[in-house]
Amino acid sequence: MAEGDDISLLLKYFPLSAAQKVQFTELGKLYQDWNQKINLISRKDIEHLYLHHILHSLSIAKLIQFKPGTRIIDVGTGGGLPGIPLAIMFPESAFLLIDSTGKKIMVVQDILQKLKLDNTIAYQARAEEIKETTDFVTGRGVSDIQEFHKNVEHLIAYKGNNTLQNGIIYLKGGELKKELGKLAGDARITPISKWFTEDYFESKMIVHIRTT
Repeated sequence: MAEGDDISLLLKYFPLSAAQKVQFTELGKLYQDWNQKINLISRKDIEHLYLHHILHSLSIAKLIQFKPGTRIIDVGTGGGLPGIPLAIMFPESAFLLIDSTGKKIMVVQDILQKLKLDNTIAYQARAEEIKETTDFVTGRGVSDIQEFHKNVEHLIAYKGNNTLQNGIIYLKGGELKKELGKLAGDARITPISKWFTEDYFESKMIVHIRTT
């Protein structure tokens, strides 16, 4: 990995328990190992695993501190991002990680088992197939925002007890106001550079789309 791309990046912004330090350290090792077998993250990008992927995922923990019992579904989780880092950060919340690619879910299930993340389950599915409801749906640039919203809006329960209204929390960059279209009135865009000083985050955003 690139110099300085390790758990120290997380400790710069978050107070972590001893257990969380162990889990985040082990998470990096597991991704490095699995990425040699299955291309979860591009070969070049794996050098910046903590900066580009784990810390990026944890920007959601700056936007909201999930209360105990909060339910989160991570749609299009791929290799478990942002779901796994968030599950480590919020051990009293419940996470469901789904993706349509079976090989990736197999990796995620292995990582969850090795990290002993008993607040999280993962299985192969599309959002349209899920019947249960949740407080928040997370996603990380998996598709056009309006398309993503159309596919997941049925999952979101209307009542919650967090400081942030139930809805979608989406990580993406680019010209988001145009992409949001008719959703713009229900959305709030927050630049991740508000919290993290690294240049990588200058163009990265979090979009919260509340239930209506």
